[in-house]
Amino acid sequence: MKDMTQDERRLWLIEHLIAERDDLAGLEVPEDAQDQRLLLRALVNVRPPWQASSELLAVQDRYLAGRLEERGGAVPLESIPVTEEGLAVWQGDITRLSADAIVNAANSQMLGCFVPNHHCIDNAIHTYAGIELRLACAELMKAQGHEEETGKAKVTPAFNLPSSYVVHTVGPIVYGPEPTLEDRRLLASCYTSSLDAAEEKGCRSIAFCCISTGEFRYPHKEAAATAVSCVRQWKQEHESDMEVIFDVFKPVDDRIYRELLAIG
Repeated sequence: MKDMTQDERRLWLIEHLIAERDDLAGLEVPEDAQDQRLLLRALVNVRPPWQASSELLAVQDRYLAGRLEERGGAVPLESIPVTEEGLAVWQGDITRLSADAIVNAANSQMLGCFVPNHHCIDNAIHTYAGIELRLACAELMKAQGHEEETGKAKVTPAFNLPSSYVVHTVGPIVYGPEPTLEDRRLLASCYTSSLDAAEEKGCRSIAFCCISTGEFRYPHKEAAATAVSCVRQWKQEHESDMEVIFDVFKPVDDRIYRELLAIG
C-alpha cells in the first residue's frame, strides 16, 4: 500500500469500518475533517471485538500515531514534578501520558464504552489505543468466563498509547446519598489491585484516573482522599519507589489532589 496522508488514512478507515457492517451501508461520510474524526471515533466505539486484517491495523496505527501528534504528542513523565514520596498531580489527557501503565475506569463487561463519542475515560482509552484493545479485553473475559468483579484489576498491552500497559479496574457505583462501607472498601481495592498488577509487570510508574467519580457518582473529595491514602500505604508496605501520577480532568479534582499532597 502506498503511503497515505493523514486525511487519506482517516477516510480509508471510515470506509473500511463502514464496509464491515451491513447495517451501516449507505452511511454518509461528512466532508469536514473534524466531523470525519468524530465519525471514525464513533465507528471504533461501536465495533465489536472482531479480528482485524494486518492492512487495517497498519493504517490504523499510522493514523493514531498522527493523531497523538495532532493532540499535542506524548507527555514525558520527566516533565511532571513529583513529591519526595514519588507522587504527582497532572491535569490533562491520560491517553497522552508516557507512564509505564495507565489505569482505566472500566465497566464490568470490560470491553470498553460502546456509546459513540462518549466523554468517559473508558471511551477515550479504547479510542486512542485502537481496536486491538477491545479484542484483548474480550479474550481476557472469555478466559475468565464471567464479568469482572468490582475492585479487581486486569492488565492489557496499551497498543497505540504512549504507555506500555493499561490496567483496567471496575470501581463501585454509589447508589445512595453517600458511599457505603462496602463502596469504600471496593474503591480502596481498585487502587491496591491496580498497583499490585502494575508491580507484577515490572512497572516503575503508573497514572490513575479519578476512579468512580464520574457517572459512578463517588464524591470527588472522598474518592481522592481514599486514592492518596491507599497509594501511600501501599508504597510504604511494599517499600516501592514506583512513581504514581494522579491524572485529573476537572479543576475541582486538581485542587483537591493538590491540597491532599500539599502541592502549590
